[in-house]
Amino acid sequence: MNKSPRHWDQLLQSAKRPLLAATLGVTLLSSLSGCAVLFVGGAVGGAMSASDRRTFGAQTEDTSIEFKGGSRISTVFGDAVHVNVNSYNRKVLLTGEVKDEATKAKVGAEIAALENVSSVVNEIQVSMFLSSFGSRSSDTLLASKVRAKLVGTKDIYSSSFKIVTEAGVVYLMGRVSVREGDTAAASIQEVSGVQKIVKVYEYIDEAEVKKFTAKPAEAPPPAN
Repeated sequence: MNKSPRHWDQLLQSAKRPLLAATLGVTLLSSLSGCAVLFVGGAVGGAMSASDRRTFGAQTEDTSIEFKGGSRISTVFGDAVHVNVNSYNRKVLLTGEVKDEATKAKVGAEIAALENVSSVVNEIQVSMFLSSFGSRSSDTLLASKVRAKLVGTKDIYSSSFKIVTEAGVVYLMGRVSVREGDTAAASIQEVSGVQKIVKVYEYIDEAEVKKFTAKPAEAPPPAN
């Protein structure tokens, strides 16, 4: 049976709705969470990447830590705080705002008690006011600019870095050498909007870097 052009157009629009909803959901989550998180040239928003210098097991545990940490903070503190939990190779970075030092310390203790957390870097700011939607949107834009800068920076593998931005402060995470870490930090100093750069690296030596970047040996040509 032939269908009218209007019928096919309605089917097409129906098919587009789930994809549009998913896209909007990702965008809103990035904006409302209060900080922007990007993997440069690799995974975005917690997705796993084959180019990641963490083991697959560590990537899985980091995703679990972030989920459990966010859930724990929501349960214990509710809307009284704004805290973001980012984990890289089991090292957890906390950013956001709380209203007093006692709450900051308590948040840190709650996250440190989670399974598989090796250490906590508590960068939460004490403030009477939580960040605005406008500030969080600006962080998302800044993270994109920093990502683009790192992708174009020579002598580093941009996929080795995870970027977290909060109130104009850029936190760089990753398993990198001192040379790679310093090169990345120097490069993004030129990006407009960067107020401060904080290194939250796990340092490895250049020999280990070469292991990650070595190309697989080529197979010998077939015998005639």
